[in-house]
Amino acid sequence: MSDQQLWTDVDAYFTSALAPPDEPLAAALRASDAAGLPHINVSPPQGKLLHLLARIQGARRILEIGTLGGYSTIWLARALPADGRLISLEYDPKHAEIARANLAHAGLDKIAEVRTGAALDTLPQLAEEGQGPFDLVFVDADKVNNPHYLEWSLRLTRPGSLIVVDNVVRGGAVVDPASSDPSIRGTRRLIELLAENPKVSATAVQTVGSKGYDGFVLARVEE
Repeated sequence: MSDQQLWTDVDAYFTSALAPPDEPLAAALRASDAAGLPHINVSPPQGKLLHLLARIQGARRILEIGTLGGYSTIWLARALPADGRLISLEYDPKHAEIARANLAHAGLDKIAEVRTGAALDTLPQLAEEGQGPFDLVFVDADKVNNPHYLEWSLRLTRPGSLIVVDNVVRGGAVVDPASSDPSIRGTRRLIELLAENPKVSATAVQTVGSKGYDGFVLARVEE
């Protein structure tokens, strides 16, 4: 058995025991697949982790950068109280349309809003509107702009807020300082900025599973 098959089998075991898909989550995946969206959504155990982090955080306002089909958005929005609010930013209008339909099917369209456009355009709009501070930010978009997404996340949060950035290991390629891959360079710069900033406390966790070998950053805003 290959390592990948073992990781996938273990993920399936944990999913069946601890994060079994319900109808809205399963429907979101089906709709995304039918529309030809890339299979890059978080896994069920990762979605459950985001849900638990939001609940542990006591989050009332959540910002998501990168919506795709809204699968992770559903997990996060379900952690909010009835008067909570989630804003998710999605570049691709087709993806945003599917995500809105999936959120409506899950009964979360009054809590979760999907905004379309490049995040580096919509993030300043959030600031101008006085949105936030957000209690939790989940960044799962293009990796090239991770440093900019961190900058805006810090502007739109408060002391005690949590920032989660996905896909920071890149199959181990993140260790290569000479990489010419823009995604690797953006991710390495993200890590450098976190290390340099005394106003955040951060760590990175490596993961294996049905999505392969990757990992995520957890950063707490300290002041």
